[in-house]
Amino acid sequence: MASKQSFVYLSDDDLSTLGITTEEVLDATEAAIRGREEGSVWAAPKATILPPDGRYMMAALAAMSDPPLLANKTVLLNPRNPERGLPQINGLISLLNADTGLPVAVLDANWITGIRTAGASAVAARYMARKESSVIAFIGCGVQAHSHLELFSDMFPIARIKTFSRGRPRQEILCAAAAEKGISGDICDTAHDAVSDADIIVTSITVTYDPDFKPFLDANWMKPGAFAAVTDLGVPWIQDTLSVLDRVIIDDLEQEATMDKKVAPAEVVQGDLAGVVMGRATGRTDGPAGDNERTAFMFRGVPLGDLALSALCYRKAMEKDARNEADS
Repeated sequence: MASKQSFVYLSDDDLSTLGITTEEVLDATEAAIRGREEGSVWAAPKATILPPDGRYMMAALAAMSDPPLLANKTVLLNPRNPERGLPQINGLISLLNADTGLPVAVLDANWITGIRTAGASAVAARYMARKESSVIAFIGCGVQAHSHLELFSDMFPIARIKTFSRGRPRQEILCAAAAEKGISGDICDTAHDAVSDADIIVTSITVTYDPDFKPFLDANWMKPGAFAAVTDLGVPWIQDTLSVLDRVIIDDLEQEATMDKKVAPAEVVQGDLAGVVMGRATGRTDGPAGDNERTAFMFRGVPLGDLALSALCYRKAMEKDARNEADS
């Protein structure tokens, strides 16, 4: 765990015990978005390598002026890792002092990746989901489903979740996690059953580059007023059906312009998350006029979230160490 030294290492276990709240995640993420707009936070488009064996390698770089921190995250996804008893995705985040370049910390990336993705979805949901949303459908029941359940159950009056996944055990585990929060859970046999009466849909299937994979989610299934948080590059969605949505927002227009494979057809995208936060784009129309709008936030992943959460975790760890030393 962290101590008073020039360089610290924070493991996933360390990070998960810092007591970071949903509100802190939302505020840190939104502050980073606003900071970029104001010129005090900077980010570069993601760099990716796609070997022909199905692995996915990614690096993301972002920096802020207050506190002066530079974050670089590198992760690798290998679909064969579960056979080795490992998570599919593993990585590290390095933090440097953005003035001096001296190393400040190294953080495991798995916990932060899970939370920062849900954090971006949660910021989008602040502006795009109906406040009375009470039913969430999870398409894919892995790490991201659990992270989104944690944050969204703090933000909305969630009473029920509906789950659909290739593996029933994961559905059962997610339903059990919901039950601990007093939320009922349904295990669905089809994606349509999960999506059709949900107020919020979270899709987080494992990204696959298998040419034989067939998208299976139809946006027409979404009921009036529903909001979808799409964290899997839009892979499971039938792209031609996205045009029925009233609004599609992505995480970063600038980054998207550099990508060969788009998360959504350009003609359906109406802005990015910074535009929504800063008021340049509409998340959901105010009042009764927006009650029936079907909206979606499609997430590729930008370095801002990693920077925001890494800086928050580092600060909380230093504060925890200071309290421990004062008590000793």
